[in-house]
Parts: sequence; structure tokens; C-alpha cells
Amino acid sequence: MARILAIDDDRGILNVIRKALEKEGHQVDILDDPEKLDFRRLNDYQLLLLDVMMPGTDGFSLCRRIRDQVDCPILFVTAKTDEADLMTGLGIGGDDYITKPFGLGELRARVSAHLRRENREKKHVITFGELSFSMNSRQVFFQGEEIPLTKSEYAICEYLALNRGQVFSKERIYEHVFGYDGEGDSSAITEHIKNIRAKLQKYEVSPVETVWGIGYKWK
Repeated sequence: MARILAIDDDRGILNVIRKALEKEGHQVDILDDPEKLDFRRLNDYQLLLLDVMMPGTDGFSLCRRIRDQVDCPILFVTAKTDEADLMTGLGIGGDDYITKPFGLGELRARVSAHLRRENREKKHVITFGELSFSMNSRQVFFQGEEIPLTKSEYAICEYLALNRGQVFSKERIYEHVFGYDGEGDSSAITEHIKNIRAKLQKYEVSPVETVWGIGYKWK
């Protein structure tokens, strides 16, 4: 099982998170003050849970600071659900978010989905035009130059590319990528797609097409 770090200024929520995830066999470290974080130990963890609204260093600020140092999924725990906050969280490298108040089943399912995705073995490279996917390292390249996608952005691109020409709803994409039994928030996929398009625009490629009223496809 995984080693997980949860950071939240509410000690009660931290204890709930630790108890719920330890029942799944995970080792859970908790921290109620992000200023006390030992950055040298970040790579010991397979997943991070960050509260958004903390005094001093909030979850978004912390994510910006550590995203280049860690390769594991970062999930936000937040009571903020408006689109601007969602765009911020996903745009700075977050992989998903869990809205307070949350059920323990939802917490376990989302954490398990991201950990499962991390453990999938991919062993080959596929090419679509000038874009190539390294399915072993979960990277996308344009003419040999890596495109800096987050893990969630990569997973969405891989799913659409492997099913090229097929249209998928936002809910179906979320269910496949994150494995949360169709309960995912479709707005998360919308924001991930926006981020993907912005990053691909630099290379003048736009393979992700919107099919209005239905969803998205890889052209």
C-alpha cells in the first residue's frame, strides 16, 4: 500500500482522513501546519492531500512550491467549489479535488483511483502525427520535446488518443481516468482540457476536439 501525507489546519479532519485511509492499509502521515513541512521527505510519499484554505501558506501556494519537486498525485481538499478556484488548483498542477464535507467512501475511492493509475504498467511508445506518447514514463513529446503535462492531463490525452475518433462525455472520461464509478465532477475534466489545449497551443497542435453537447474526441 501507499505512504500518504495529508496537510490540513483542522486536526479533526486530519484524524478522520488518517483513520479512513489506514483502514485501506495505507501509511498516513498528518501535518496541521504547512510551515513545518520537511521538504526533504516529500519524495517518500506516493500521494499528497492538501487543504486549500489554511492560514499562512494555503494549499494552492504550497502546491506551487512543491509541484516541481514531487511526481506523485496531489489532491486538494476544499470547501471552495467555484470555477475560478477549480481552474487555479488544476492549473498549478493539482490532479483532483475532494469537496468538503466529503464521505469516507468518496475519499477512499478517489485516493485508490489515483494510486491505481500510478501503478499501471505501460511499456511502449505510440505516435499520432508529430505527438508521441511514452506509455512507460507517461510523457508526451512533440518532435522529441517533452510537453509538460500533469499526470491527470497525460491520462486524459492517452485515453482520448488511444480511442482516436471516438467521442466521450466528460463524465465517461472522468470515470475512466480516475476510476470513481461515474461520480466524478465533470467540471474538473473541462478545466483539464483547457489546460491541455493551452499547453499544446505552443506547438501549434490541437488534437482534442469538442463535440458540442456530447463531449470530446481526439482528432
